[in-house]
Amino acid sequence: MPETYMIPTSVKEVERLGWDYIDVILFTGDAFVDHPSFGTAVIARYLQKHGYRVAVVPQPNWRDDLRDFRKLGAPRLYFGVNAGAMDSMVNHYTASKRLRSDDAYTPGGKAGQRPDYAVTVYTKILKRLYPDIPVIIGGIEASLRRLTHYDYWKDEILPSVLVTSGADWLCYGMGERPMLELTRAIESGRNISDIRKIPQTAFFLSGNTRIKDAEILHSFEECRRNKVAFAENFNRIETCANMMTPKVLIEPCGDGHVQVNPPYPPATEQEMDSFWDLPFTKLPHPRYKGKHIPAYEMIKFSINTHRGCFGGCNFCTIAAHQGKFIQSRSEESILKEVRALKEIPGFAGNISDLGAPTANMYGMHGKNQEICGKCIRKSCLFPQPCGNLDRSHERLLALYERVGEVKGIRHSYIGSGIRYDLFLDEKGYVDGSSKRYFRELVLEHTSGRLKVAPEHTEDNVLRLMAKPSFSLFRKLRQEFDALVSETGTHCSLVPYFISGHPGCGMSEMKRLSENPALKGLYMDQVQDFTPTPMTTSSVMFCTGINPHDMKKIFVERDIGRKREQKSFFFKKSRRH
Repeated sequence: MPETYMIPTSVKEVERLGWDYIDVILFTGDAFVDHPSFGTAVIARYLQKHGYRVAVVPQPNWRDDLRDFRKLGAPRLYFGVNAGAMDSMVNHYTASKRLRSDDAYTPGGKAGQRPDYAVTVYTKILKRLYPDIPVIIGGIEASLRRLTHYDYWKDEILPSVLVTSGADWLCYGMGERPMLELTRAIESGRNISDIRKIPQTAFFLSGNTRIKDAEILHSFEECRRNKVAFAENFNRIETCANMMTPKVLIEPCGDGHVQVNPPYPPATEQEMDSFWDLPFTKLPHPRYKGKHIPAYEMIKFSINTHRGCFGGCNFCTIAAHQGKFIQSRSEESILKEVRALKEIPGFAGNISDLGAPTANMYGMHGKNQEICGKCIRKSCLFPQPCGNLDRSHERLLALYERVGEVKGIRHSYIGSGIRYDLFLDEKGYVDGSSKRYFRELVLEHTSGRLKVAPEHTEDNVLRLMAKPSFSLFRKLRQEFDALVSETGTHCSLVPYFISGHPGCGMSEMKRLSENPALKGLYMDQVQDFTPTPMTTSSVMFCTGINPHDMKKIFVERDIGRKREQKSFFFKKSRRH
């Protein structure tokens, strides 16, 4: 059988492969795109590489006779379930709780092809149809709902998705290593107590824990009764999530408890390369017959260089899912993928995004890893950059140069976000590589607009976001304007902002919209804050408490007033 066969999604495709059994069947809320930016494809290909037969059921119909859940029968080992590349509720609803009219992860952008709380809905159906087959849940929705969390759409504190779904196991974060070990453990019939030690997994158990050195959290019931307990829980969870070697987390719930095992250590460069050295076709499944899938069109000519983010923004879920520590691919692995881009139909030599969650963190780490091993800081950049952080952009600049030398590559753009506090401080550029990086970023890797995210102008709000002072943006604009003037390049600086964040009221938005440092800039990039599970900002929104110091803060919870904050910004900004 050729290594590059397409992962099957139907009975006919399974039969064409000559399979008489399937090891693992993955159910997902997204269309199936065989590309490393889509987690379902990564897990399917990684398990395939290790000898397992994997099939995928994309966007199953949960409203009919459930034939999509029955069509492939029972797998030999287990079902895997994810909601897709987004939490299904974020996918479905705006910050105003209005139903979205499209879905970027569905052919034709068609809305309504997955249920609300997709992980729970899919899992309950599978457990009802196949009660003896294990179900492992993962992906963004399961990962960020692994413990008690605030759900904005129900306006409730909810228990772990393990409790609501009835799943047997939960794999959180980037799942290659835990999913492979779980698969091997289930196949070999390992002792259940041994399986429960696998890193980066979670599960629900009846009774009390017997683990002596675990971090015991407030119970789900206590969090529901007392929002202070919920805020305290989150602070402890977040602290553990940012440690190199955290403890097991135990959260009582009902007549049992949820156990969350510590994650694997950050992936090595060799491990990262192995996750990309898989036979991806980088195309949507043939079943879609060339239909437009918006999310795929956005990333099909992109290259991911690393994982993780140490920025620690309070409203962001990246570190909670991918981890704080940067895990980079080797230059050779990246260049191999760059050279292969010419095989993708329609590639004209332009890489749409050579980056990651924060593009300019590639290769960055602590100078002394022993210090990092003991550190419990959430962010390496806030409130001030860590003195142990190596902020050199030399390796990234060398990568850009090598990518530019690949035959057939015309441009490599940086579409991902950047952190300007990595190369700039109040005094100027932070080291010898900083000015060269900024110059190359603007002149060589920006397609007309350099998008940055100061997020707000008012420092009292920025502190609650864990973002640097707005004075640093002023410094950035000064350097940007000087560079554009010197070179005569046609490039605009585009700042992104968030309205309605905890701590932000109408007076803060008024000051933002009238800030003279924004005069003359393209000013329609504002997002109404949406509380998403497992972020500091969502805990603030729910409780009115900053979980880091337990102080009360102002929160605008009225949807109409939140909407007014955003519209006020547009109204005022057009006067500039």
